[in-house]
Amino acid sequence: MKLLLISDLHGNVDNLEKLSEEIKGADAVLFAGDFSKFKAVETGKPCAEKMRELCPNLFAVIGNCDEPELVQELESLDISAEHSLVYFDGLQIAGSGGGSKFTGETPNEREEADLQKDFAVIENSGLEREGQWENLILISHNPPKAEFVDSPAAGVHAGSQTFTDFIKKTKPLAVLCGHIHEGKRCEKIGDTVVVNPGPLCEGNYAVMEVKKEGGAWKVLDVQLKSL
Repeated sequence: MKLLLISDLHGNVDNLEKLSEEIKGADAVLFAGDFSKFKAVETGKPCAEKMRELCPNLFAVIGNCDEPELVQELESLDISAEHSLVYFDGLQIAGSGGGSKFTGETPNEREEADLQKDFAVIENSGLEREGQWENLILISHNPPKAEFVDSPAAGVHAGSQTFTDFIKKTKPLAVLCGHIHEGKRCEKIGDTVVVNPGPLCEGNYAVMEVKKEGGAWKVLDVQLKSL
């Protein structure tokens, strides 16, 4: 199964449309938030509608630059993975939107505990297999604390330790994050593959291939790409 991973569109519909061939070649598209331009929340809804138009199988959360009410639009478009556990072709997908509190200049900055509450549906479902969510993919605009995906500069980290601890505990198959534009990277937290594809507004995206082998899901390949 081929998954197209994108984040941080920030109103750049032209770059989204340039991905049309990749979208056609993917089984599903996962989006980690920030439909809207910085300080232009009115651009969020048109971008969400356009993304829904282009992507038949789309799972998305909102970002820190999106107004919180935009999640209701995602729900009406049937593309929201936020504070939900949704199913697609054997995979389970859960999401958390918004960013951690920082400058207060963006409309969807949240407490770390509130960001993590979006994933409560996972632990409450009782569907894990032997304590490990081997078919689960998490989508979070806010990155976990890691080595690369949350780093805006060398030695600086903006990710959530609470999220990292949750990943270590639940052991999902993969995590898609965004928010930190400089954090374009693929790395691992334990056995979990974590991908920050970089901002699509600057032409960055990723393609992940997953497959069920021997009764267990595996990430076969991740390619970080640019337009």
